[in-house]
Amino acid sequence: SVGESLNGYYLKEKIGEVFSIAKDNQMVEGCTISKAIQEGRNSIIYFSLAAGTDISAEVFPYHKLILVAEGSLEVYGDNHYVRTLTAGDSIVTLTDTPMGMRTTSGAIYTEIEIQKEDIMNNVIKAGEVFKLAELIPYQDGKIVNIDVAHNDKMKFVMMAFDKGTGLSEHSAPGEAIIFALDGEGVIGYEGEDHLIKAGENFHFAKGGLHSVKATEKFKMALLLTLE
Repeated sequence: SVGESLNGYYLKEKIGEVFSIAKDNQMVEGCTISKAIQEGRNSIIYFSLAAGTDISAEVFPYHKLILVAEGSLEVYGDNHYVRTLTAGDSIVTLTDTPMGMRTTSGAIYTEIEIQKEDIMNNVIKAGEVFKLAELIPYQDGKIVNIDVAHNDKMKFVMMAFDKGTGLSEHSAPGEAIIFALDGEGVIGYEGEDHLIKAGENFHFAKGGLHSVKATEKFKMALLLTLE
């Protein structure tokens, strides 16, 4: 099913079931494939790059937040700039300078457009590789979260749940995609429980009743769109 919010914006992604961006967007030999699940100011695009493919370096006036789901990706630019990312790695690309993507072995990743005027956490250094899961620690009996980037239409948050903690049932002000990054938890959605593990994803519609329970220690990123 495809979610559609009241004013016509929608995320082109299945709702109410655990899925895997990597499994759903497999590489095709010799090809680069892109799938936009949201277009506009903060576009969200899945990319599948087959072994030996390249998206040539171009200059963009905005950052790209890259989340690698599978494989190995090189982000490259001028002056011998090269950064290598593997599954679980992220980078925020530089603006106003050529940035390209290439892979020798193949890569599947999500790209989220971050505008210059969007608020980005100071712990993120554009052009440097980081792991979302390592941005915050677990704390005994607590839920820790960090706002990675946001504007008035989008929020990207990282959360760490100690075992046994959780968020009680509530509805979202917009659509959201969960990226499970470490451990496992249970997503309650519209009365049904769904076990989710690192490397898996979940999408809920605007207004969808949901909860999060950490059956083990659990880290996730949450991309909330407020169109």
